[in-house]
Amino acid sequence: MSEKILYSYTGIFNSPDEIIHAAEKAVEKGYKKYDVHTPYPLHGMNSVMNLPPSKLGYIALIVGLSGALAALLTMFWISAIDYPIVIGGKPLFSFPAYVPIMFEVTVLSASIATVLAMLFFFFKLPNNAHPLNGTEYMQKVASDKYGISIQCDEKLFEEKSVIEFLKSVHAKDITPIYYDNEEINYKHKIFEPKFILFLVIAGLITSSVTYFTLNKLMFIPPFTWMMDQSRLDVQSSSVIFSDGYGMRNPVEGSIARGSLPYQFQGQPELAGEKLINPLPSTKNVLELGLKKFDIYCSPCHGFYGEGNSRLQGHFPNPPSLHSDKVRNWPDGRIFHVITDGQNIMSSHASQLNVDERWAVVNYVRVLQRAFNAKESDLQ
Repeated sequence: MSEKILYSYTGIFNSPDEIIHAAEKAVEKGYKKYDVHTPYPLHGMNSVMNLPPSKLGYIALIVGLSGALAALLTMFWISAIDYPIVIGGKPLFSFPAYVPIMFEVTVLSASIATVLAMLFFFFKLPNNAHPLNGTEYMQKVASDKYGISIQCDEKLFEEKSVIEFLKSVHAKDITPIYYDNEEINYKHKIFEPKFILFLVIAGLITSSVTYFTLNKLMFIPPFTWMMDQSRLDVQSSSVIFSDGYGMRNPVEGSIARGSLPYQFQGQPELAGEKLINPLPSTKNVLELGLKKFDIYCSPCHGFYGEGNSRLQGHFPNPPSLHSDKVRNWPDGRIFHVITDGQNIMSSHASQLNVDERWAVVNYVRVLQRAFNAKESDLQ
């Protein structure tokens, strides 16, 4: 029979005051490797035991910040270098847009790292054996008693001295705790076959339940009540109408509320002749024109209307807005191009309302005046 190896000595107390007093005396004695067990958290016990901060927080901090930095660099690389996304006036490095994703990645990576570190490094999973597990001592402190355990690998540990100390703080049921053979011979093996088999089985069960829930259960009554509705889905057929189509075109000649049709569609010269700019070139109008021009016009025309597209060759560059031809156009002609489109430029009527289109026309005139300034403008 192999000799038993001592793990610790334990003592039982009947009240919170007694265990707090014992912890205070253990600190005064100089013990470092000891632990207190209570059936519920005791207020102030951490400070009495002089417990250092958990190292788990440092792991969460490092991994969380690393996740935030990785998310930031990934989004910057994708949107500014590898595949530049030019959308209106959005800068290529749009940090405010990255913040929600950075926050989510920070929380997700920190939480996952915290759980994994706690399970595999602090608790040494898959090892779930511990000398105190299943002992009479743990049964008592998990119910209505309070206990202290002083480990034998403590520098100040001397069997007689520890027993005398426990007696001096009026501990009851002073008991030695020994390792069993499994705990002595155990080596921390994360890739132990039994543990890997457990993970595989757990993964199969989880994935099977998830697949059944999302692909089968949700299509069985009564879970289908949100899908089975009296409606016509997009692109679906219909037996109500003679042509069999579920999607209907607007009634010919009807006009949507608040939306008058553009009367000069396909007639640029007539639009230039008939349309009059109703907005004066005030500060507010020009600021509105600048804002809308930078968002909707600058990706192709450049910030100054020179035709130097910011799309980096994705589309043909448009002509400059500073040519004699465009400068001599009436305001209505420029308004028509914005409204009806021209060549490969599509209509911007759905993005800009009437006043915003006229404001852009006024701002284009400001750019043209700035690039073709007269001597009188400089005085």
